Amino acid sequence: MIGRLNHVAIAVPDLDAACAQYKNTLGAKVGAPQDEPDHGVTVVFVELPNTKIEFLYPLGENSPIQGFLDKNPSGGIHHICYEVDDIIVARDHLKASGARVLGTGEPKIGAHGKPVLFLHPKDFTGTLVELEQA
Repeated sequence: MIGRLNHVAIAVPDLDAACAQYKNTLGAKVGAPQDEPDHGVTVVFVELPNTKIEFLYPLGENSPIQGFLDKNPSGGIHHICYEVDDIIVARDHLKASGARVLGTGEPKIGAHGKPVLFLHPKDFTGTLVELEQA
């Protein structure tokens, strides 16, 4: 059911410093910041030959990323994102298998402009999983 790894998301306490480190130290291609108000984050994508890294930075007072950074002040891996061919078919299969879909269970539009869902980390070895329709 799952396809390729789309990205690994890292919550960062300082977006500019994270971008500079990956660009200047690692020589990565770092995109421009993009506000995603529906998700309460500012994102920056780092393009790699085989996938992406997504930096997450809090946007607004109710950002879920702020809570993560309060517990992890240095930042850290927040979630991994896999592609699926059909997000509704994937959701229905996962729910029938006992996996918990977070939120309302209805896809939202993610940073790539495609439908996304998040799966409960307790159902996936302690890892928050995002599914994105390919």
